[in-house]
Amino acid sequence: MSTTPLPAGSLRATSLNTARRETELSAVADETLDLLVIGGGVTGTGVALDAASRGLRVALVEADDLAWGTSRWSSKLVHGGLRYLAHGDLATARESAVERDVLMTRTAPHLVRTLPQLIPLHDTVSRKSEAVLTAGLHAGDALRRTARTPMAVLPAPRRVPAVEAGALVPGLRTEGLRGGLLSYDGQLIDDARLVVALARTAAGFGARVLTRVRATALDRHGADTVDQRTGQRLRLSARAVVNATGVWAGELDPDIKLRPSRGSHLVINADAAGITATALTLPAESGRFLLLLPQTDGTAYLGLTDEPVHGPIPAVPEVPESDVDYLLNAVRGVLGAPLGREHVLGSFAGLRPLLDEPAGKRKAASADLSRRHAVRTSPDGVVTVVGGKLTTYRRMAAEAVDTAVRAAGLPAGPSRTTAVPLVGAADRAQLHRTEAAPGLVARYGTEAGRVAALAELDPDLAEPVAPGTELTAAEVLWAVRHEGALDTDDVLDRRTRLGLRPELRATALPVVTALVDKALHGLLD
Repeated sequence: MSTTPLPAGSLRATSLNTARRETELSAVADETLDLLVIGGGVTGTGVALDAASRGLRVALVEADDLAWGTSRWSSKLVHGGLRYLAHGDLATARESAVERDVLMTRTAPHLVRTLPQLIPLHDTVSRKSEAVLTAGLHAGDALRRTARTPMAVLPAPRRVPAVEAGALVPGLRTEGLRGGLLSYDGQLIDDARLVVALARTAAGFGARVLTRVRATALDRHGADTVDQRTGQRLRLSARAVVNATGVWAGELDPDIKLRPSRGSHLVINADAAGITATALTLPAESGRFLLLLPQTDGTAYLGLTDEPVHGPIPAVPEVPESDVDYLLNAVRGVLGAPLGREHVLGSFAGLRPLLDEPAGKRKAASADLSRRHAVRTSPDGVVTVVGGKLTTYRRMAAEAVDTAVRAAGLPAGPSRTTAVPLVGAADRAQLHRTEAAPGLVARYGTEAGRVAALAELDPDLAEPVAPGTELTAAEVLWAVRHEGALDTDDVLDRRTRLGLRPELRATALPVVTALVDKALHGLLD
């Protein structure tokens, strides 16, 4: 299959806003779609893009907002599957490496950066363990070469002396440190922004992306839905339906059995942790790794846990106190100065939609459940895609669309999405030449110049919405006009991530609320 990039559509065609929503919601109620997608996370938007880029008539409905659920609560890593190698799952590791290459070199190089990661070698790490970890890193690098990811994007791993390890991570405890293992992986600037980019790119191919529309019942011919903004009930007709609602998939298909697992993260003051540009990777029990991941806003994310969750699925998972204690204690012996609760600026948790095992095959811990995805077709003909992980969303989406196409006899060829750049995408050289602040380019890619131009036309739009943040009024306006933000929460919690820091969110709230209201009513034109 050719990997020549396909155009993602014009700015106007990819723009999501209230006017487009109203027009398309009215239109979709009167037509029969080829494919109806339920769920606006990374998998659902990936399905919509895959199907629309094959020329199918597609609509996506999401009960709340784009990236409302698990997709915004990830570690924001686009990883090559080191953990899966540790479990001997070569197939999943290779799949991750291939999909990482697609994101970093073709479809979203503007949203994924190269992240150096250090495994510190203190005297508590035996020479045998060091040898095993070294072998794992080199096996991962072999997968990188198999995926044909250039070394300029992901350099080869190497052992570094103690002095260099301390320079890479100044907060490391130097006592008993004999060196470190340095490797590289991909890191999303923002997982929610990836979802928004997928949705907008799908819209550029003609997909109707409808948020605040809840599906209440599915069958092979469509879905019963409710417009959450008006209360109007709508029957949407389609030749095929894909359920991509993640941990909520079982609510629409009772045959789907999941064992959700909670992954908790703490938002840490990066200076207090002594973290600059290099992440810390710390081996833990059961082949897992704890991570201390630097962000571009002066924070770092400390995670993550892997605990089974029982009972009803919450809309927004909370981090329990036990997870806070566990994570802070986990890095206590690695950093020179211990982290305390006073260094925690916020927290977040996501629920992984792990497939349950039959009773006779069930494993003891959620950490041991497969991260591979599954595509199931119900007796009524609804296709459900569950499991998997953010890195491999494209592969999951393509398989779900393939299944729907075969079942319904839809007129579509094979998936094309390895060659579809997302809105804002360009090669790294072009991104470096983009005339806008580096922070804007990291968030918007080639569209950064258009965002900056808003502030040039109206200097008031260049002002930050709150002290301590680079978020400007121009970005709020852009979120409403082009990224489908319908209210203040959409802007604070998903188009930006100020919501991860409650104090900063509270400070920005009145300014952003006023800006969103003006933008929705056309008062900032």
